[in-house]
Amino acid sequence: MNGASWEDRTGRRARVRGCLLGGAIGDALGNPVEFLSLAGIRRAHGEHGVRGLLADEEGVVGRVTDDTQMTLFTAEGLIRAHSRAAAKGIGGAETAILRNAYLRWLDTQNHPAPPTRGGDDPVRTGRLRLEPWLYARRAPGNACLSGLATGHVPEPVARLGGPGPVNTGSKGCGTVMRSAPFGLVGADAEEGFRLAYWCAQITHGHPTGGYAAGALAAIVAHLLEGDSMAGAVLRAMELLGRHPGHEETTAALRAAVDLAAEGQPTAEKVETLGAGWIAEEALAIAVYCALVLPGADQVAQALLLSVNHSGDSDSTGAVCGNLLGARHGDVHLPPSWLVATEGRTVIGGLADDLCLEFEQSVVWPADRYPMC
Repeated sequence: MNGASWEDRTGRRARVRGCLLGGAIGDALGNPVEFLSLAGIRRAHGEHGVRGLLADEEGVVGRVTDDTQMTLFTAEGLIRAHSRAAAKGIGGAETAILRNAYLRWLDTQNHPAPPTRGGDDPVRTGRLRLEPWLYARRAPGNACLSGLATGHVPEPVARLGGPGPVNTGSKGCGTVMRSAPFGLVGADAEEGFRLAYWCAQITHGHPTGGYAAGALAAIVAHLLEGDSMAGAVLRAMELLGRHPGHEETTAALRAAVDLAAEGQPTAEKVETLGAGWIAEEALAIAVYCALVLPGADQVAQALLLSVNHSGDSDSTGAVCGNLLGARHGDVHLPPSWLVATEGRTVIGGLADDLCLEFEQSVVWPADRYPMC
């Protein structure tokens, strides 16, 4: 990537920013209606449901949830893992470093403000953990919370598909909603796919949770290289098909592709794909919305479609936003929603840092991305 032209880098950075910021917008759109049925959404907000950012139960507009929080710590963990590997000349610690990043997220769920760093603790370090707005509980997933408490660090092996030891039966959408950054680092799609899979097993042991996370990373990687939405999804499905136990994730994506081919998007069609509480359904809903409304001028419509259903609206909105932003870049995100989204400046800055780390050698200030 170091030899990329200025134009290539500009386009790539717009897509990386778009992916992270788009995910935050989708998350904020879905947050206030996450636990409402479609009928309940329509009763509260009219026949067409959510039409823009809404105030949450405390009256605040634009708040993000654990989906965006964990996505940011994924990005930070990837920066720190790559920086460490470059400095030491050896990799292999990625899953451990990502788990440390998720432990920093766990602090945001267990403390009202950044806790004091203790001694040589590699977890309570870095600048992201000092952002006070991240210290908020917004209905975090139980498997994410309990999984991090186990202390398990997956050991990547060549063969995927076996159950992990942590929350073995769980394939909640907590794996997929945090995994877009694995596709943003400029590695080939399969490398991002595999790392997303293994890092999903930090908290969720069911292979489908890992495959859905890996598939999102692969789709994002293909979009970053300029592929169409349809092309990126089909190529990710080809990658999935090489691994044992992929059938649930592949079937969910196939259903999304087939449904999008029918045209005429509706909330009722979205609901035929599930509710989004489990990983493959969240991915399928997001993919359907991004496929059926693929234009740069349809981003707002696609995001609204992704949150107006009886299910995990913030997660499906976040993943759909990741996809749309990676495809179209930050310049096509609805500006009035973008400026009202919580943490916008920090999210954009982290996206820029992610690009810088993987495009060229960077010597970061010691307190920003410490090696661990």
